[in-house]
Amino acid sequence: MTRKVLVVEDSPDIARLVKLHLSDIQCEADVVGDGREALARFHPDRYALVILDLMLPGIDGLEVCRQLRQQPCYVPILMLTARTAELDRVLGLEMGADDYLTKPFSIPELLARVKALLRRAEALAAPVETPTENETLDAGEMHIDLARHRVEMAGEEVTLTAKEFDLLVHFARHPGRVYTRMQLLDQVWGYSHEGYEHTVNSHINRLRAKIEHNPAKPRFVLTVWGVGYKFADDL
Repeated sequence: MTRKVLVVEDSPDIARLVKLHLSDIQCEADVVGDGREALARFHPDRYALVILDLMLPGIDGLEVCRQLRQQPCYVPILMLTARTAELDRVLGLEMGADDYLTKPFSIPELLARVKALLRRAEALAAPVETPTENETLDAGEMHIDLARHRVEMAGEEVTLTAKEFDLLVHFARHPGRVYTRMQLLDQVWGYSHEGYEHTVNSHINRLRAKIEHNPAKPRFVLTVWGVGYKFADDL
């Protein structure tokens, strides 16, 4: 099955390279070079994924991401960023990007990220069966509604990005179980490239900032020193 990908990249050389190799994994790419054209071209029924450069003429990638996330339908977004643009990467994730890749990047890594995001999107789009007990999770004052993709703390809604929500649900389903960063990369992100454990660290830090009363002394997502992380089992 061929899937359509919107590539928003103002470098013709990079855009051609990405389009060429996406065809290796049965993806057909439309390429646009600026943010305005991306917003005009985009339709959630047309594309399975958006690959979005942050540095664009006119409307930048952050604003494009923000406007795409206002669409009623979910389409995964993979952001391309400069290696020095750490703040932009954080802002991009906060705006709703699902993942990011820093330039220069390797083609195998790009394709691995694309395949992981497509697998996740297809799993979310799968028909939902009759409601089960796993559609809600409760831990202390935390309530997670899987069907509505909603998290509440003491009755107040907490806004999480798609990946923060996935990470929290993964932890909450397995309280007390310790996961290494590589295990979380594999089971939540769908890839396990060495050297990208910082992706887990940054997401956990942002998740703690949203769900913990005191992120420096977390109650829910705990650090197991020298190993990884776990979800508290004594709430």
